[in-house]
Amino acid sequence: MIYFCFFLLSLLIIRLLVAFVNYLSFAYLPKVNSLTSTPSVSILIPARNEEENIGTLLEQLATLEYRILEIIVYNDHSNDETESIVKHWATLNPTIKIINGQQLPQGWLGKNHACHQLAKAATGDIVLFLDADVSVKKDLIKRSIGHLQKYDLHLLSIFPKQIVKSLGEKISVPLMNWILLSLLPLSLIRKSKNERFSAANGQFMMFKSVTYKAIWPHEKCKSHRVEDIAIMRLFKQRGFACDTRLGDNDITCRMYVGLDAAITGFTKNIFQFFGNSKLATVFFGILTTMAPLVVYFNMGVWWLTAYTVGILSIRLFVSLASQQSVVQNLVLAIPQHIVFLIIIIKGLVNNKQRKLIWKGRNILQD
Repeated sequence: MIYFCFFLLSLLIIRLLVAFVNYLSFAYLPKVNSLTSTPSVSILIPARNEEENIGTLLEQLATLEYRILEIIVYNDHSNDETESIVKHWATLNPTIKIINGQQLPQGWLGKNHACHQLAKAATGDIVLFLDADVSVKKDLIKRSIGHLQKYDLHLLSIFPKQIVKSLGEKISVPLMNWILLSLLPLSLIRKSKNERFSAANGQFMMFKSVTYKAIWPHEKCKSHRVEDIAIMRLFKQRGFACDTRLGDNDITCRMYVGLDAAITGFTKNIFQFFGNSKLATVFFGILTTMAPLVVYFNMGVWWLTAYTVGILSIRLFVSLASQQSVVQNLVLAIPQHIVFLIIIIKGLVNNKQRKLIWKGRNILQD
């Protein structure tokens, strides 16, 4: 059992080092990026019942410094005011277009189909997929294009800075970066060709249009629930350079409103964080839950104290890298971990029942 304890300590040290490296690497877009050219950009927004968000995003896009762009919204059978809001903004801004959704074909998930239809309508040299609940400011597009050009990237993804307001969001939404930034050094996404070092966020996915339309990745990944990671792996398999950055104040998102929405949202992709392995996910959940007790009963209180410091240090560096509240994430560490276990359990149950309703559709049905 003492060897198992050293295994737990080794795993903790590795995660702590990864979190520390991600903090030190300052993995954001550079504030200033000169452009080698000024390509046209197609901003593509899949929208299904987004009346709360779509107007705000379209207003923000109208004020961006980068002007060589078109904005296309795919209205995916919304039954709220999404369509009328987009049409209103289209009368004010001629760069905005709307596509009304087609019947969802067999074998497709809704968002993947929406993105595919948007890409077919896009005319830009760059295609940028944005979720409707994202907020963008200032020169984000220019900064992104500059980064794309500097490293000759074919795909750039950004994890927006997450806005959390309710207690339910505070004990759930930070889990995404807690997993990501303690298991994957972000710098390896660009520097390594290994597809295992892949992470992406569908809230912001920027592609060279010529590469995208040579592959049509949303069609290739039409049934993937976590299409963003699947697409990056596909690009890496084909030798295309990719990168993923963390968002700053120029790109933010309130991903979920309330605890229930957050749990449902994370449940649909929790296993993808661990290579789409249910076994690895459950193993990680059990290890991170039981490790303090195992260390205490086999190595004593001082080792438990050291282990606890390590746990809190991981949350410290992840919070700093994510520009989240350090105090909040330290105080809520135990509730956050309980929610993490609930997400794993619900994910297992949903996969067994083949049922998970998202935006009015069962995304687990065969």
